[in-house]
This record gives sequence, C-alpha cells and structure tokens, in this order.
Amino acid sequence: MALHRLTSITMGVPNVAETALYYTDFGLTPDGDGWFTTQDAGRQLRIVHAPTRRLVEVRVGVDTPDDLTRAAARLERLGIEAVVDAGKLTAYDKATAVRAVLEVTPRLAQNPVAATVYNGPGRIDRAGHRAPGILRTERVRPRKLGHAVIGTTDFDATTAFFRDGLGFKASDYIKDHGAFLRCSTDHHNVLVLAARVAFLHHSSWQVDDIDEVGRGAAAMLEDHPERHIWGLGRHHAGSNFFWYLKDPAGNFSEYYSDMDCIVDDQLWTPEVLEGAKGLFDWGPPPPPSFLAPEDLAALMTGNHSEPR
Repeated sequence: MALHRLTSITMGVPNVAETALYYTDFGLTPDGDGWFTTQDAGRQLRIVHAPTRRLVEVRVGVDTPDDLTRAAARLERLGIEAVVDAGKLTAYDKATAVRAVLEVTPRLAQNPVAATVYNGPGRIDRAGHRAPGILRTERVRPRKLGHAVIGTTDFDATTAFFRDGLGFKASDYIKDHGAFLRCSTDHHNVLVLAARVAFLHHSSWQVDDIDEVGRGAAAMLEDHPERHIWGLGRHHAGSNFFWYLKDPAGNFSEYYSDMDCIVDDQLWTPEVLEGAKGLFDWGPPPPPSFLAPEDLAALMTGNHSEPR
C-alpha cells in the first residue's frame, strides 16, 4: 500500500485556548503553534481558529514521489485539481472543504507494548499479584492518532475523493451512510458519514489496552462529568474498545484499543453493516447526541455561538 499512515489532522474551532486545554488534559503534549504530539508519532493534532468547528486538514504519509504522481492522476480522472510540489500533494474535497495533503514521510515503527496478562477459566497466567492495570498511576497518554470521522453532505463524492482519488482502501461500509477507509494497516483511518452539514464528528487516539481506555476516561471525567458521551463499549467495525468524550468546541474524542489490523488486503472482505451492528457489539446504547450532535442545526444555519 503506497499510503502508510494518517500523519496528522488540523481542527478548526472558535475557542482555541479552551479546546487546547482539553486536549492537554486528554494526554496530548503541546508543541507550539497550535500543535500537539502523541507518544509514538510526534505532531499529530493542530488546533486553529475557525468560525465554526470543522476538520480543516488531513495529512497522510506516502512512500515515494511516484505515489504523489499516481494520486494526482486518479484525482484528475475524478475532475479534482491537485497540486504536487516539494514532496507533497494538496487537494480539496469539495463537499467538506477538507484539505488533504499527501506527503513523502517515513513509515511509523512503534515499539511493541507487552500484552496485558489475564487470568481465565482453567488458566492462571497471572498468579500471586494484582492485575497491572489497577496498579498504574501515570497519566494516560495516547500512542498515536488512529482516525478522524467527518460528516459530509455528499457521501458518494467524499468517499470517492478519499478512496478513488487519494487511494484509501475500503474496510467496511454502513449501508447508505458510512464508509470505513484506511491508509494504513489499521481497520480505518477515515470514516465518512452522510450528514446534513459538513463537520468533524470525532478524532480517535490509540492507547495501550482496555485499562488505559477506562483510566483515561475516568481521569477526564473526574472533575468534568459533562465531558462524557458514550462508553465503555466495543465496536463491531474495527472491533476496538471505545470511550467517547466531548471537547469544549463540540467535537468528540475517543480513546481506543485493540483495533483490527489488515496486513494483507486479499484476506479481508468488506462487509455492509446495518442497524446497531454498524456501531457497537456491546456497551450502553449511543445517546442521541452521538448520532446527531446537538449543534448540527446551528452549524447548518451558521448561527454557531462559542461553546461554553
């Protein structure tokens, strides 16, 4: 696969300072000029000012300049202009106004983290000491950016932009509504959702295991219970554990672990999922505000005041 990772995203919000404090609490490290870093992948989130909350930019790593040339040709066949310069390709999705940048950059090599040891029926793999997950005291810090989810008013066009133009692969679909697309071995790095207005639904951040999902969310909610949106649960598409929180601008952020990985495209067959199975296998049902964020009407009319 010529594309090899989701390098970074830029989100626009009306309340930059407040939102930046939230993502610092979330476990990302401020790195100047609106940037935040993860443990393993460096600068992966930038927060900039915008009149309404939105996804401004998606950056994707590729291996060689030839990959940029091929992507430009695919985009041209779709009638989309792309600019290739200095090891980068820049193009815009018309439906969402998201800027996509493909850039020649090294592949990410994460140091392996030891698997959590569990006891089970007839199996004692951890004897004589407490589970490591309950002994951890350090703050949770995401390892890397996993994916971004964007709402679009033209589902077919935005899906084609990422899949047929930029070169993302399809992993699964939600019937008539969603496309799980990948630019790495992760099950998805972008999820395109049909919506009444273009907006950023959520960003998702990898942590070590289910204990880190729970510990991260618990720490975020300790003094701010209003941040809770949905969790703990396990998705079907991607299979990952999840917990969703809401930032001060209205975007959701997700801690996740144990995502499906697709190393050989020939061994994976995309499914078309329907109903609740497209969302989760177990956990509490999603609240209405997860499926239709409360500020969508304001985003549609442009009467979006600064969140509190």
